[in-house]
Amino acid sequence: MKKGTKILLAILVLVVVAVVYTFSTYNSLVRFKENVDSKWSQVENQLQRRADLIPNLVNTVKAYAKHEKEIFETLAQARSKLLSSNTVEDKAKANDELSSAVSRLLMIVENYPNLKADRTFVQLMDELAGTENRIAVARKDYNEAVKQCNMKIKVFPNVLIARMFGFEERQYFQASSQAKSVPSVDFSK
Repeated sequence: MKKGTKILLAILVLVVVAVVYTFSTYNSLVRFKENVDSKWSQVENQLQRRADLIPNLVNTVKAYAKHEKEIFETLAQARSKLLSSNTVEDKAKANDELSSAVSRLLMIVENYPNLKADRTFVQLMDELAGTENRIAVARKDYNEAVKQCNMKIKVFPNVLIARMFGFEERQYFQASSQAKSVPSVDFSK
């Protein structure tokens, strides 16, 4: 075999390997991206579930606490903001606002012992607690998928292929700075 033929054959093999690697990496990046999108939809499902529970909880509390109008308006606004936000960052901010409003509502509930004994309220609180747990799990799963996707995109030589096809780093769903403060609980009432 001639030297020129060997070089041409070696170049052809390198091109085939590069093309196969590019296709393989591209398909892998697509799988990671779809996994992140799937996990994000689970976060959104759980946030929607919580947003759907809030009006029932508010109506139950309203029956007992008619003069606590401000918190009901705040909850309605926070819920509306959560449902209308589109980006991960906007959802996270709206989620924090809704969580803060729910916390304020629960502090008001402490002033109404009859409400705390109401069967509907207790059931709604149990559903809300379960939903909060589901949200935490969905957020953890989403952030893990984002971590894996971002690592896949950032490593060399994948970074070259990711840039070539427009794959971008994804955002984590992070807790707000408010979440770091410890809530106060007062059982003296």
